[in-house]
Amino acid sequence: MHTMTHMVKTQVYLPEEELEALHRAARRTGRSVADLVREAIRRVWLQAPAAGPVALWDGEPTRSSVEHDVVHDEP
Repeated sequence: MHTMTHMVKTQVYLPEEELEALHRAARRTGRSVADLVREAIRRVWLQAPAAGPVALWDGEPTRSSVEHDVVHDEP
């Protein structure tokens, strides 16, 4: 089942070499140029900003950031 989404037509002016590259990407991926442009807009401009630092691990810190190289000194 397909859902129709209302869209409004707009125009974008691109340098010829960028448009050619976009057409190549569309052919390579089997997608339309419009679909690639919409995805790029969603990924770059419509993303919510990050909500804070990303946790890399949940353990307790054992060293300060000033001592970050000492990990290479330990056997």
